Amino acid sequence: MRNFAAPFAAALFLCTSGHALAQNWKQTSDGILVSPAAGSEKTIRLQVYGDGIIRVTSAPSAQLPATQSLMVVAKPLSNGFTVSEAPGHVTLQTPKASAEVDLATGNVSFRNARGEAVLAESGSPTFVPTTADGEPFLSVSQQFNRGTDEGFYGLGQHQNRQMNYNGEDVELAQHNMDVAIPFVVSTRNYGVLWDNNSITRFGNPKPYALVDEQLKVTADGGEPGFTAHYFLGDREIVTRQERSIDYQYIEDQAKWPTAAKAQTTAATSGQNTAGNAVGKQRVLWTGTLHPTATGTHKFRLYSSSYVKVVVDGKEVLQRWRQNWNPWYHNFDLPLTAGKGADIRVEWEPNAGYIALLHNDPMPDPDRHSLTLSSEVGKALDYYFIAGDSMDGVISGYRTLTGKAPLMPKWAYGFWQSRQRYNTQDELLGVLREYRKRGLPLDNIVQDWFYWPEDSWGCQCFDPKRFPNPQAMVEEIHRANANVMISVWAKFYPTTEQYKELDAVGGIYRRMVTPPEDKVKDKDFLKANYRDWVGPGYASAFYDPYNSKAKDIFSRQVIGSLATKNFDAWWLDSDEPDFHSNLSIEERQRRMGPTAAGPGAAFFNSFPLVHVEGFYSSLVKFKPDVRPFILTRSAFGGIQRASAAVWSGDVASRWDDLRDQVSAGVNFSMSGIPNWTHDIGGFANEERYAKQDPAHLAEWRELQTRWFQFGAFSPLFRSHGEFPYREIYELAPAASPTYRSMEWYDRLRYRLMPYIYTLGADAHFHDGTIMRGLVMDFASDPKTWNVDDQYLLGPAFLVAPVTEFKARSRNVYLPSGTRWYDLYSGRSFNGGQTISATAPYERMPVFVRAGSIVPTGPAIQNTREGRNGPLALLVYAGADGSFSLYEDDGVSRQYLNGAYSRIPLTYDDKSGTLTIGAREGTFPGMTAKRTIRVRLLRPDHPRTLAFDSSDVTVAYDGKPQTVKVPR
Repeated sequence: MRNFAAPFAAALFLCTSGHALAQNWKQTSDGILVSPAAGSEKTIRLQVYGDGIIRVTSAPSAQLPATQSLMVVAKPLSNGFTVSEAPGHVTLQTPKASAEVDLATGNVSFRNARGEAVLAESGSPTFVPTTADGEPFLSVSQQFNRGTDEGFYGLGQHQNRQMNYNGEDVELAQHNMDVAIPFVVSTRNYGVLWDNNSITRFGNPKPYALVDEQLKVTADGGEPGFTAHYFLGDREIVTRQERSIDYQYIEDQAKWPTAAKAQTTAATSGQNTAGNAVGKQRVLWTGTLHPTATGTHKFRLYSSSYVKVVVDGKEVLQRWRQNWNPWYHNFDLPLTAGKGADIRVEWEPNAGYIALLHNDPMPDPDRHSLTLSSEVGKALDYYFIAGDSMDGVISGYRTLTGKAPLMPKWAYGFWQSRQRYNTQDELLGVLREYRKRGLPLDNIVQDWFYWPEDSWGCQCFDPKRFPNPQAMVEEIHRANANVMISVWAKFYPTTEQYKELDAVGGIYRRMVTPPEDKVKDKDFLKANYRDWVGPGYASAFYDPYNSKAKDIFSRQVIGSLATKNFDAWWLDSDEPDFHSNLSIEERQRRMGPTAAGPGAAFFNSFPLVHVEGFYSSLVKFKPDVRPFILTRSAFGGIQRASAAVWSGDVASRWDDLRDQVSAGVNFSMSGIPNWTHDIGGFANEERYAKQDPAHLAEWRELQTRWFQFGAFSPLFRSHGEFPYREIYELAPAASPTYRSMEWYDRLRYRLMPYIYTLGADAHFHDGTIMRGLVMDFASDPKTWNVDDQYLLGPAFLVAPVTEFKARSRNVYLPSGTRWYDLYSGRSFNGGQTISATAPYERMPVFVRAGSIVPTGPAIQNTREGRNGPLALLVYAGADGSFSLYEDDGVSRQYLNGAYSRIPLTYDDKSGTLTIGAREGTFPGMTAKRTIRVRLLRPDHPRTLAFDSSDVTVAYDGKPQTVKVPR
């Protein structure tokens, strides 16, 4: 056994298959360095970053390239580990985990504290030379645990209804609704943080391609490809053969058939160039798929507008998405080699986009493995993180990438937003109406376009619409509310802000520099180099990798807006989405060169660098005020910048509501605790936008169900396009829609002591607010794939209703405990699926036995009731504990210990609740509190109530044990 201070090991010679091979390794101050005898790697470095946290870096060269992680802020350690050698391998050991390197092949494997093998490289990594902006790079790929049956989670936010990623393909590429976090956590209680900033793939390393590139397709007459039928109304305008279904990006629109194009304006639906109605535009593709491999063929349909896919007479997909924001929908087809499958794709273009992509089946062991691949890198670089639970793994991730600061308390209240408040009076009118109606609210939001039309990036207000923004903010504060404002990293070249950034090389000039031969082509410029505002303006984003530009951006925003005392910052479109529907290659080109390197090499990391820079400036501006930042995109480590993330401009559809659940759970399991979504969905179909009476009931029910889900999300925020999303705009006060929303709005505030403690635990204990069932019940394999339920903290099991007119739904109750219906108090044994009642006004929610749920008084905002009475709901049937957190709600003094905890424990056998001695103090804390206790028992159902109790306690901070009547 050798400790970390031992001298370098001598060369070790072994006999393998009769050949003498020299396998060299040496110990370093923070780990080991290995030169394997064979394989693609010439150099492998292992470094210790914490107990059970080991970094692996390798390259096909004798010298490792110098790289600096953007995600990781931890530093390697020079103690706390040992190194040992044995025939054929060298082992790096920490108390929680060990890494073993095969000196012949270079393969690395990992064991947990019990010595159990949990992760192993399956063969050597793949290094393929590539270039970006003419600079040499490597495409890298590594497979682990080939043929595994474990569950995989995390990877950011992906809205394809995937929960357990074992057997799935996931592309990590920032998009309006897709967030790339290259961190995966396993049911074996380890995680892998893949340190690469470029586009990365989990699963099949092979990118999906247009369907005809990998799969033979024949049209109706047997020719290669599809038969494409273009209709206007019932009249077929064009029929032709097309090898692929491919109108994916702006440049692909040139392929549109001339005859059909002549009938319409920019492929719009229902109008010809003279403005006369010509009927709805449709395209129908028909063909036959001819697989050469038997197995599961994976398809991705990139689409907008209405689309339907039918295979062998069976509908496999039907979706709608707004046309400026198409995205992928996955579907799998089991196909048999030599047996054709008829496919039919029906589409209403409406100026939209579509493409059908495919990947062949993989051998089963490869399909069920942990494989990560990146397009552009300098080396293979990843971190292994061991834990004794999934929570422990996520804690290790935050050890590497940074703690999540505690959000201000008001952030966990209700937020009202709209796309958008056009004037100062509109915004204030909404706040006044909420206060008048007694609907609790903590935050109101000013979305984009408060500036003059031609001045995006001026960080200023249009004085005609916002004559006195300072007075607006002051009135909001007097009403005990807060205000968030939208700020983009986007600038028009005519603004002084752009010019200042450009002077230091801090503008992505390719965003405003069209090809020389296109400078005078107005149609080309409009489609490719102008935004959607007014006549269309040229614009560019700044380069946050340029330290001078990053500082200038923060100074411009703080000097013009933060000085007006806005409370929160919406850093929108930080993928960045500078122009929708450009190809990935064109996005990569225009996003560079950055000050750090080519755009392709840093494709995914823009949101981290941008948000972190602004966060640091906010802390300097107001050192004792907790910043709050809402962002549409994220990257590993963004939680350290006090950032919450929302799920993007999703559609107002039942399918999209359903997709939010797995998207939010896996995002939360990626180590970023504060997540939210547009309650009701952002963009609407025409039938909703026009408030068609035939669809009004469905619209209201969708909003109701989404609102119920929002009340049990980490952050509770209503937002969307017209129709307006204020509670009183959605339905009359006596309607079930209004009554349900009012009830859940009030419930959220009753639960504030519980919810705010979850927020605090995300900081102090690296907790996860929105939890996959697998996190708490990994030993119950039925929880691994549940993608439409989740836990909110340790107590609540939430089952959103995602079908129109559903008045019940199946709910799986994990085994090993009893569960209480939140509303009726009726209890159920775990380990079974029940049909849960779901009346229009209520969503199924269950409470785990042993839970202690602290609740507060009825309040209108989080400034009220800070020292009011507490009501503890105790759910018998198991022992339980909870540590209630309290502080001043807004300052950063919690970092200096200015907070309190009240430990609560319940002993089920004796029926006693112990309210422990208060730990800590903070300015404004009231020493004495009234605490009411209400016990719920499996054999005695009781409806939900907050103001009745079995026992009332006068608590003064000293420990008390209470016998609760049974």
